[in-house]
Amino acid sequence: MPSSSAKKLRPLQLAAIIFLTVSGGPYGLESLFTYVGNQGALMLLLVTPLLWDVPTILTVLELNSLMPVTGGYYQWVKRALGIRWAFYEGWWTWLYTFIDLAIYPVLFIGYAAFFFPAIEAYKVPICLVIIWSSALLNILGIVPVGKTSVFLGIMVLVPFLVLFIVLLTRHTGIPAIPTPSLHGLGFSPVAMGLYTVMWNFIGWDNATTYAGEVRRPARSYLLSISLAFILIVGVYMLSALAVQRSGISAETLDNGKWPVLGTLAGGHWLGALLAAGGMASTLGLYSAVLLSVSRVPQVMAADSLLPSWLCRLHPRFQTPYLSIIASSMVVSILILWTFEDLVVMDIVLYGAGLSLEFVTLFVLRIRQPMAHRPFRIPLNNTGLLLMILLPVGVYAIALSGALTSSGTMAMPALISIGMLISAELGWQLVLWRTPALKQQT
Repeated sequence: MPSSSAKKLRPLQLAAIIFLTVSGGPYGLESLFTYVGNQGALMLLLVTPLLWDVPTILTVLELNSLMPVTGGYYQWVKRALGIRWAFYEGWWTWLYTFIDLAIYPVLFIGYAAFFFPAIEAYKVPICLVIIWSSALLNILGIVPVGKTSVFLGIMVLVPFLVLFIVLLTRHTGIPAIPTPSLHGLGFSPVAMGLYTVMWNFIGWDNATTYAGEVRRPARSYLLSISLAFILIVGVYMLSALAVQRSGISAETLDNGKWPVLGTLAGGHWLGALLAAGGMASTLGLYSAVLLSVSRVPQVMAADSLLPSWLCRLHPRFQTPYLSIIASSMVVSILILWTFEDLVVMDIVLYGAGLSLEFVTLFVLRIRQPMAHRPFRIPLNNTGLLLMILLPVGVYAIALSGALTSSGTMAMPALISIGMLISAELGWQLVLWRTPALKQQT
């Protein structure tokens, strides 16, 4: 029999899962250049991580070191704000992850079309194969997911390194780097560009839902998140510089995705390499995100917030297989939405849940200032509040940009707000079903 530690994630495996959960490489970033151009893309890629990701990462590291348990952010909110707000957190995050998951099979079809142009006609059955094969992998256990993520992560990174090297060697002289700027851009394109960048940087807290299945979680998460952040920012900046270096138009890139740029820079072989990387990225993202969301219904069901059968573990693999199956069924329905609509809805729902985590961080600092935290953000309460205002401000700008847009962003934003409100309806249903929970609110 293998030891229990053999069934837990190592730092490199965890870093690969985090990389794929948050990013999966620049795949899906192509439309950014259409919205804001090269200069605007560089500006958003430089500023957004500082205002949106760094505070989020620090929050995740401190809360996870305080409570490295299965259920992650749900358990944090429950400890600080009570069962009702924990239900909101779990409900919002569950909804956002369903939407997030639905994006990846659709993107897979776009990159596979490089090899099989007629594949769009078989979109639905191929998406369903991806959804249910990933469900099977997750049922087999977290270590197979971790090993697969390392392999897929390499497949994602290598094509972009090759692309950048080819562009450097085929053009003489030092490449001119455009000055990052949003000058002359309207609020709507900046907002849509911001949504695109935010979507390509979300999910740091998702990786904490299985902290109980990680070796030495406090140390492992610090190392793994740091490595993943460096890789993500680095590959995004390389891809943006590659676009500028190649001279490809934003419209051509958006229509043909990264394989078109690869073909332009190095020929069909490089286009094929980037297309294969895109397929690997979407598969890795889907499997990694499914791993995180499947643990949330499990812990919510244990608190009588969801049906108890969601707690059931597979008799052999000890994974929440019914939760994985239920999640996969919902995603199978959502694959018909458009990419743009899903991105807007994704960010609105995710930002609401993330805001509760920021409140949780502040509340636990006040209520339990002496609790053991292997990692502690080196700020006092005032500094902590100012730090929290940065990502909340970015979220507010993105949301107001969607709601005031005269284009297609307003409708998905309104739908996602309705989904946020549905948490209260769900909570009332839970209270009707389990009246004893009223004593815990």
